[in-house]
Amino acid sequence: MDYIIGQKPGQGGGTPARQQAPSRAPDPGADALISDGDQATFMRDVVEASRAVPIIVDFWATWCGPCKTLTPTLEKVVRSAGGRVRLVKIDVDKNQALVRQLSQLGLPLQSIPTVAAFWQGQIADLFHGALPESEVKRFVEALLKVAGGSMPAADLAAEAKAALDAGQAQDAAELYSALLQQEPENPEAWGGLVRALLALGDTEQAQEALDQVPAKLRDHAVVAGARSALSLAEEGRQAKEQLNSFVVRLAANPQDHQARYDLATALNASGQRAEAADALLEIMRAAPKWNEDAARLQLLKFFESWGFDDPTTMASRRKLSALLFR
Repeated sequence: MDYIIGQKPGQGGGTPARQQAPSRAPDPGADALISDGDQATFMRDVVEASRAVPIIVDFWATWCGPCKTLTPTLEKVVRSAGGRVRLVKIDVDKNQALVRQLSQLGLPLQSIPTVAAFWQGQIADLFHGALPESEVKRFVEALLKVAGGSMPAADLAAEAKAALDAGQAQDAAELYSALLQQEPENPEAWGGLVRALLALGDTEQAQEALDQVPAKLRDHAVVAGARSALSLAEEGRQAKEQLNSFVVRLAANPQDHQARYDLATALNASGQRAEAADALLEIMRAAPKWNEDAARLQLLKFFESWGFDDPTTMASRRKLSALLFR
């Protein structure tokens, strides 16, 4: 929740006010991108500085719980923007006169945290409350667009991949979408967007994204890998529900190659990549040409879906090579 400026938690209604926490110690990681401001420096560090680079102002207080969550997020996002935006932090309790002046100028500071973006000496945008990191990123990206300094494609791509690798699928999808706005023919962005949507469980949107891939990119390895991942996800959804039945069938008949094939699909859908590959390799050892080479073709589809530099792909490819060239 937001807090009202001028009334700390515990005040009013006859309840003694909680003692205000001491001022924050200087941030040892502070740099040219992030600074503490006050009434004396506001014109120089915010209004005048915003004529050269967008300035984000974080209005906070020591007693404000949401501020303690939002400020580190702002700092992280500002630093990731690589100097294209700066952050100035204003303690409202120490700068009540400045708060009154800004309120008279039309900047609503009735509650905190409040974050205002300045560009060319004017307020360009603002928000109240502790937003999640993905929303803060969108806020900064919108400000950079206004200022004509959108985040470079390489930075967007790196952030998107890092988010996807970290399991932050929603953030990854948003970042890949932003990248595609800049570079509509970026195959890594298309492939990443499809994988992010798959990670969110939205196979319908993933298919729609694949359908929008420019024709000349559809055979690119990254796009083909995402297409295989979508196909396997749809196969695996049903197979996962029957995983135990495949195990029972194999226990009764180890030569039931269809059960082993279906088990591999279910294992892959469950994230057990090595086990899935081994199941298909076992079919190839027992019956190399079973079902028109289906086991090898499915294994190659796994490799394409996982990525050719994936550790499981590389390990399983070595096993496949040893089997084929024995």
